[in-house]
Amino acid sequence: MTEFWLISAPGDKTCQQTWDKMTIATTRPNNLSTSNYKFSIPDLKVGTLDVLVGLSDDLAKLDSFVESVVKKVAQYMADVLEDSRDKVQENLLANGVDLITYITRFQWDMAKYPIKQSLKNISEIVSKQVTQIDNDLKARASAYNNLKGNLQNLERKNAGSLLTRSLADIVKKEDFVLDSEYLITLLVVVPKVSYADWISGGTPFIVRDFQYNEEEMKADKEEMNRLSTDKKKQFGPLVRWLKVNFSEAFIAWIHIKALRVFVESVLRYGLPVNFQAMLLQPNKKNMKKLREVLYDLYKHLDSSAAIIDASMDIPGLNLSQQEYYPYVYYKIDCNLLDFK
Repeated sequence: MTEFWLISAPGDKTCQQTWDKMTIATTRPNNLSTSNYKFSIPDLKVGTLDVLVGLSDDLAKLDSFVESVVKKVAQYMADVLEDSRDKVQENLLANGVDLITYITRFQWDMAKYPIKQSLKNISEIVSKQVTQIDNDLKARASAYNNLKGNLQNLERKNAGSLLTRSLADIVKKEDFVLDSEYLITLLVVVPKVSYADWISGGTPFIVRDFQYNEEEMKADKEEMNRLSTDKKKQFGPLVRWLKVNFSEAFIAWIHIKALRVFVESVLRYGLPVNFQAMLLQPNKKNMKKLREVLYDLYKHLDSSAAIIDASMDIPGLNLSQQEYYPYVYYKIDCNLLDFK
């Protein structure tokens, strides 16, 4: 199961009590959640209510964008590794650890995203960083795909049946009568099983249109060797770039999730800031029941939650983007690859 639910609820007398209540309700009696983790969010600058409302909508869009870039980098790594796709997961790391470890042990990166900055500034840092990764990916992918495509076109010329493939590695100069006014060498294609009959003159044959051009064949061979060498040269640096920038994009994505939890928690639960962010790994068989238990636990937070229309669009709550619950909720899906 690679899905996590990132939720928050207001602190009771202490945030520890909020944590204990949720853990007891979801794990001990019924195993609704495989594992629960406290999700650490630092003391960020709150700002004004108007800014928070606008930022909530902006963060929803940024969340979708960053997630799409994370998936694009992961998928392109799978495409580049080709026959080694089983090795893709071991290359998809964040800060040198696997994704589940990074999420469940999340610590805010103070160096990348200084908490003395405003929430808006932090979101802009993430946006600029991930936009650059997206642009670089497009440029690198285009260059590598062109190289790979040109090489595949040449390889196709050297594959397939004798009716269509290149004959450069089959025929030799000595096989042809060249520069003659009266003679021309014809190449014929005969199935192996019919060779004996053909020798005796009893089998039809196909004449292969072919002109011996030593310079052209040499140029094709040199071009294939060059493209193959270039591809090998680019492969290592490209995979390293993908690994580094997947990590950067994924880390940015989880920080956006943390920002969203902080902003929504302040908007819903008010000031002073007092909430506990919690990460649940739902048991796949009991997801519906887990949702019911969480609703019973937190329905007192919003009496309208039971009747609210998810098609409504209330500023700051992003109801048109996802389902609405009386507690703050965001899904983190680590299933990033789409193998066909």
